[in-house]
Amino acid sequence: MIARPHHNAPEPEIDDAEMAEIDDEALLVLDEPDEATPAAGSLASGRAAILRAVKHAPNGAGVYRMLDAEGAVLYVGKAKSIRKRIIAYTRPTGLTNRIFRMVSATAEMEFISTGTETEALLLEANLIKQLRPRFNVLLRDDKSFPYILITRDHVSPQIAKHRGARSRPGDYYGPFASVWAVNRTINALQKAFLVRSCSDSYYEARTRPCLLFQIKRCAGPCTGEVSHTDYAEYVREARDFLSGKSRTVKEQLAHEMEQASEDLEFERAAALRDRLAALSAVQGSQGINPRSVEEADVFAIHQEGGATCVQVFFFRTGQNWGNHALYPRADRTLEPGEVLGAFLAQFYEDKPAPRLILLSHAAEESGLLAEALSERSGHKVEIAVPQRGEKRELVEHAMQNAREALGRKLAESASQARLLDELARAFALPASPRRIEVYDNSHIMGSNAVGGMIVAGPEGFAKSQYRKFNIKNAELTPGDDYGMMREVLQRRFSRLLREAPRAGDGPPRADEKEGTPLVAPLSAPLPEGERSTAQPSGEGEATLPIADAHSPSPHPSPSKLDASDFDLSRDQTRQQPGLMRGEGKAVAPAGIAADDEAPEPLRLTPEGWPDLVLIDGGAGQLKAARETLAELGITDVPLVGVAKGPDRDAGRETFFVPGREPFRLEARDPVLYFVQRLRDEAHRFAIGSHRARRSKDIAQGGLQEIPGIGPTRKRALLRHFGTLKAIERASLSDLEAVPGVNAATARAVYDFFHAGPR
Repeated sequence: MIARPHHNAPEPEIDDAEMAEIDDEALLVLDEPDEATPAAGSLASGRAAILRAVKHAPNGAGVYRMLDAEGAVLYVGKAKSIRKRIIAYTRPTGLTNRIFRMVSATAEMEFISTGTETEALLLEANLIKQLRPRFNVLLRDDKSFPYILITRDHVSPQIAKHRGARSRPGDYYGPFASVWAVNRTINALQKAFLVRSCSDSYYEARTRPCLLFQIKRCAGPCTGEVSHTDYAEYVREARDFLSGKSRTVKEQLAHEMEQASEDLEFERAAALRDRLAALSAVQGSQGINPRSVEEADVFAIHQEGGATCVQVFFFRTGQNWGNHALYPRADRTLEPGEVLGAFLAQFYEDKPAPRLILLSHAAEESGLLAEALSERSGHKVEIAVPQRGEKRELVEHAMQNAREALGRKLAESASQARLLDELARAFALPASPRRIEVYDNSHIMGSNAVGGMIVAGPEGFAKSQYRKFNIKNAELTPGDDYGMMREVLQRRFSRLLREAPRAGDGPPRADEKEGTPLVAPLSAPLPEGERSTAQPSGEGEATLPIADAHSPSPHPSPSKLDASDFDLSRDQTRQQPGLMRGEGKAVAPAGIAADDEAPEPLRLTPEGWPDLVLIDGGAGQLKAARETLAELGITDVPLVGVAKGPDRDAGRETFFVPGREPFRLEARDPVLYFVQRLRDEAHRFAIGSHRARRSKDIAQGGLQEIPGIGPTRKRALLRHFGTLKAIERASLSDLEAVPGVNAATARAVYDFFHAGPR
């Protein structure tokens, strides 16, 4: 049941009978509201909105949502009694700074009743991950962890890595902390148990054993090199090993090896010896392996400098399957136990919980959380804070990793902030950019054209906010880079104008001059006396000024900046939530309010308006970008064109800024390396998107898309290689060896798959 009070609902009178139902813990003195309407956004207006909602609030368990005047969700909470809980927000004193701001912004509330408090906790975690309210603790890196899957829907089961929904029949083992850990384990298991890793379509198309059979990493069931009965025994052993029966499996293999040796079957004994060695390698590479913990997740939380790090270790079948650092967004006033309780509910929202969860701090409502996880997982889940013994040692080890990971992240964030400051000085930006967007196009002679946008900020690459644009304008001349750039920017910024409008944005007025320069600080002509002397370049190049301490974009190379300052590693990709929409209005992340006593560390601007736009291209692409934004009435977004150097040499890039002469940065300038990383990442993303689209078209259209390939040669190629992917990977000599395919046709096929997009 959802109850939503009307904005203008009369304030309810809470009589003595109703107040008697509220226990002493929740009993509060409710001030009489002022007769005058309180100012919007004030504490009084928020309390009045909550008091209006009390009339509709259910007495039982459920979830409540606090919304602002635009309809954006501010906070999602659960309660055993919703009415008792929300009355607590109306107390006149004792509110923390976070609760004060949250109540002041509240304009209305919504409620969802549940049967039990356990159901309310699970629903709360689901809604927090879906709505990402600004005042909740948010699990920002909430990607799914990889698993190992042994299938059950094929006569010869396959071993594979898996991420996402468990829709395929089979046994799932994990989670693993990284794909690298999964790949390493699968490689060792293939050596030990000879289980196939190929896809079912590849399996069905084989007419001879593949390379994995030759190097003794597959038993070759596809071509009958092993009987289905013997292969099923290999699969059973692999399942037993991953299920924790490793000692039994090793003892069985050792016994078979000794028996083969006694029977003088030395080749078989050697093969069993190699399989035993592979199993030992799997167990030996797991790091610390506990003696008394069979299955557990270990969490340790560390807070420092207004940031929070949660380190999680996964232990399954008595083995350490890796660790992962996560950085939830939480208000700095929250205690570790409060953060950990909210974190765990979201962490296990889309994955099964183990039988034991070990924590460094007592989590808020751990008993209720254990009950909810037990109900969801189908087995009893215990949550404990160990005080001694091996379990305590595991928690302390996780805590040490959490402290070190957060220290590295804080140091990287400081370096990134210094680098962004230097970038602002290099391009004369009014402030350090918090959101940088980089655009690039990719195509082959105009076919499968794709535009790519990547985003970076104080926390590194924001991969969750990358966007690709399939070029749709059929009237574009094939290969028209300028037209493609216009379409990409027009679509991107038109959507921004609709979803996150700003005051003053819109089409230019009739009395404005066409082509008004963008961004005043970048458009002013440079004083003649301050222009640096043009430096000679390579033969045939235009001479360009080198930016230095005396140039119009002063940018000395500071001694404090080095190669580590522009490392946009994976550890820096913990993202802020995206745009939160309530009638199209962007909501700032928590902690950015102007009245904060202690401001949050600098973070990436939520998905919205960029502080700097980099265009992969020279003066032509920059002109197209300026004209496109000017047509939309956008005149304050800084634009910079990044043109590759002669022979496309990295380090000799030329920068184009409206209203200034083209210039270069010093060869060893850290900002130059930083811009190169941004440009290369945009190039990688655009090319990857183009190749994915091209592969999809090829899969749909088949090999007939290649000139000179008809049905007969298509059948010959597929009969020889088995799959389209194998044809794409084949070398020229392999293609020429296909019966019925001559050298010219082989070259056409090879060139089609290996032509490089621009």
